[in-house]
This record gives sequence, structure tokens and C-alpha cells, in this order.
Amino acid sequence: MLRKARLKDVRAIFELVNHYAKQGLLLPLTEGEICEFIRDFSVCEKNGKIVGCAALRIFNMELAEIRSVAVKEEFRGKGLGKSLVDFCLEEARQMGLRRVFVLTKSRGFFEACGFKEVDKQSLPHKVWRDCIKCPKFPECDEIAMIKYLEVE
Repeated sequence: MLRKARLKDVRAIFELVNHYAKQGLLLPLTEGEICEFIRDFSVCEKNGKIVGCAALRIFNMELAEIRSVAVKEEFRGKGLGKSLVDFCLEEARQMGLRRVFVLTKSRGFFEACGFKEVDKQSLPHKVWRDCIKCPKFPECDEIAMIKYLEVE
């Protein structure tokens, strides 16, 4: 079941995101940061347990980022990550957003979700506000990808 996150999900989201942050695949988040941005998060729930999450962070009237996409190891490869991305994209469409980007090392996954690689410099500078927390800053090894949405 896919749904918007609730405050009771903070600990599970924290554990998921930071599991992958320890591997250098996601930026780490504190429980406080997750609480602050809980409205951005959606989760996948199986048998009452959170097994995946993703966040849609809005930057302006036309642009948002999908971030913190994480699925528990034992549930990977079953389409849950794509379902979470699609859930975020549908939310973005409903809000009238025209572009959604990601900063990622998972090019193939996001290509399968319809994203295309773009030059990082084409994104507004304010999207880099979280990069200062990355241990690889300023030598970023992620690629920027974008998806253009059709909205009414």
C-alpha cells in the first residue's frame, strides 16, 4: 500500500534512509529533518511495516525534486521503488508542477522511470542547498536527471 507518510513513520523512514546513507547512496537525515519535511514523504507499507519511502520536495511553482528513495533490501527488485517514484510523480502532476529532477547514482533506475540526464548546471543554485552536508562535496559523483510532466 502506498500512502503519504505520517509522524508515526518517522523512525522507519530514518532507518531506511540512513541504511543507504551509510553506503554512500543517499544523504543522511536526522529524525528532526524527517519530522520537518514529513509532508514531502510517501511510504510503501506491507503487513503494517514501512518497507519503502520517497520524498517530493518542491522548489518553485514548476520544479520539484524526488529524493530519499529507499526500499528495504529484502523488497528490492519487486517494483516498489518505481511505484514510489510514480506516486511522487502523480502528486507532482496534481500540484501542477512541470519538471521533476533527481540527483542520483542510479541512472538506469531513473531512466526506467522516464528521466533524462541533464547538466547539473541547468538546475537552479538553490537545489544545491543540501549538498554542503554531503561528504563528497564539492566533488559530486551524482548525475542530474529530469522528467517533464504533462499537466492540465
